Amino acid sequence: MGSIFRTADGSGINHLYLAGITPTPNHSKVAKTALGAQDNVTWTHHLNALELLEELKSIGHQIWAIENNVAGESLFDIRFPIDDDSPILIIVGNEIAGVDPAILDYCDRIFFLPMLGTKRSLNVVIAFGIAGYYLRFGDSNFVDW
Repeated sequence: MGSIFRTADGSGINHLYLAGITPTPNHSKVAKTALGAQDNVTWTHHLNALELLEELKSIGHQIWAIENNVAGESLFDIRFPIDDDSPILIIVGNEIAGVDPAILDYCDRIFFLPMLGTKRSLNVVIAFGIAGYYLRFGDSNFVDW
C-alpha cells in the first residue's frame, strides 16, 4: 500500500479509498514504504467495499476495475477524451484472487493490461501505476481526478 500511495502522489490522484482488510498508513510498514506520500494523498478506510461503491456511484463516480476478465478491454484501447467527465475510481484487487465478482458487477468499465509473456498479470502496484499514469498522461486530454 505504501507504494500505491507514492504512485497516487506522483500521478496526481487525490484520494485513495481503502476497503476491507487493506492496510492503512497507520501500519508502520505502509508508512515506511509510502515515504511521506500518505501525508499528501487523502485517504479513507471503509469496512464494506460494496456499500462504498454504491455511495460513490450515486454521487456520480465512474467505477473502473483492473482485472484480467473476458469482459474487459485493453487499457490501451481506451480513447481520449473520455466521454464522461465524472471522477474515476480505479479498483485493484487481490494479487491472487483478483477483484471480487460482486464488485465487478458495480463497474462501468473493466480493463486489463496486455501481457505478452507466460504470466497473466503484473504486481498490483505496477498495474495500478501503469493505469494511473496512462489515464493521467496518456493523451493531451487529461482525465481530471
